[in-house]
Order: sequence, then structure tokens, then C-alpha cells
Amino acid sequence: MEKEQVSVQEEKMDSESIEFRAVINNKPIHLSIHPVTPLVELLRTELQLTGTKISCGIGRCGACSVLMDGRLVNACLIMAFQANGKNIETIENLSEPGIHPIQQAMLMEGGFQCGYCTPGMVMAIKALGDETPAPTDEQILEALSGNLCRCTGYAGIIRAVKRCYHD
Repeated sequence: MEKEQVSVQEEKMDSESIEFRAVINNKPIHLSIHPVTPLVELLRTELQLTGTKISCGIGRCGACSVLMDGRLVNACLIMAFQANGKNIETIENLSEPGIHPIQQAMLMEGGFQCGYCTPGMVMAIKALGDETPAPTDEQILEALSGNLCRCTGYAGIIRAVKRCYHD
């Protein structure tokens, strides 16, 4: 009896799958996936892009921040069907071919301690710089407002942003 229930459940999942196509870190991706799979799970589990972190799961901490069509989003709140056909950039893309200037600035300015929030924070900083090449202090604070860090007190992170966009 249990085997029948499992096969019915598996059949239901297969019938509810969508063909997911996107460009992730400049690579075309094609998967068959359940439409309400969170983007963060798709990235971490299906694609092994584990730089995008899972923390709160409700869009309040920013650890899962990625760029989707150039816009900063919380990957825990975006479902596969919403990301279908999009261009997605994760922290892994910033390290190609080597350390990104934002990452270097974070290292030089002590912008991280445990590193858990760092990928999301770096993506927020990149989104800020892409939109505003010389951000004001107010713009920096606003851009980082969706990303929580429980270790550094933000001073090193803010210095890193200024190093990137004001030096």
C-alpha cells in the first residue's frame, strides 16, 4: 500500500514539474523542476551553488541575495516559476576569473567575521554600484538595509563600500 502512495506522489510531482530555463552565472540552465521550488534551493541543491546562503527563509536577512535581471532579490522568496527565463547572478560569478574588487575591499576593511552574511552583502554592494557608481552615505545605508550582519557592526562593510566606489 505504501509503495502505491509513493508512486502516486512521484507521478503527481512529475506532472507538476515545469521546464526551467534561465541563464545562471552566464551559463544557460535547463532543468525539470517543481514550479514552487525556492530559487535558493534550486541554486544550492540542483546546481551546487552553495555560496548563496539560507538563513531566515522569509526574506528578512539578505543572506540569500542574488541578482535577477540585474535587480537584487532574496532567493528564498523567489520561486522557480518566477525565475524562469531570467538572468541570475550569484556570488560564485563574482569570483570569475579571480577575486572581485568588492571581495578584496571586504577583506581589506574587515567587512566580515563569520562570513555567513558576506555573499548576500557582496551582492547588495554590487547591485548598489551597478546602479549608483558613487553612492552617498545615505544610499549605502539604504542599499545595505535588507542585509543583516550579526558580527561586524557594519563599520567594516561600509568602509569596504566606500573603498570600492570612492577611492
